[in-house]
Amino acid sequence: MRTYGKALSVAAVAAVLSATTMASPASAATIRTERTYNETVWEDGAQFTCPPNMVMTGRSHYGDESRQTTYHCSRILINEEQVEVHSGDWTRRQWEARSDFSAPNNQVIVGRWHDDDENGDTRYRTAALYWQGRQVMLINGDSTGAYTESSHTWLADDGKVMTGRAHYGDENGKTWYRFATVSFTG
Repeated sequence: MRTYGKALSVAAVAAVLSATTMASPASAATIRTERTYNETVWEDGAQFTCPPNMVMTGRSHYGDESRQTTYHCSRILINEEQVEVHSGDWTRRQWEARSDFSAPNNQVIVGRWHDDDENGDTRYRTAALYWQGRQVMLINGDSTGAYTESSHTWLADDGKVMTGRAHYGDENGKTWYRFATVSFTG
């Protein structure tokens, strides 16, 4: 059996290859969080929101409701450009002694409002994240182990943000934090 092939010059091959468009894989963005702001407020009666374009990435509390809470806020940078944070309204009230809150999908916590002791109410403020006009996603959601509310500091790892909190009992009860990884493909 005979086969015939057409010989192409090197220039012809180069022209064919340059005309062929190959889809390149989506470029991976460099994402990091930069913890740049902490504020300490009284636990009872405090309405706290991170500064503009920052999100919660940690919380510390020592003592009962008459003591102070420290909130840790971070900027999110994608390819060294700051992400925009579009804050929403405060959530409905939850009874603190049995509170369990998770932000809506792809939203992060930017504020907390607590009133009274464990029989008081807690509310949260969430936000959506945008970079170059496109929404930033949150993936790989997880939860911490239990912390004793009256004696703890929790700080999210780099690239992670707070997406929820659960608390059961009084200041000797347990607190858990939910967190997720910031993700952007573009």
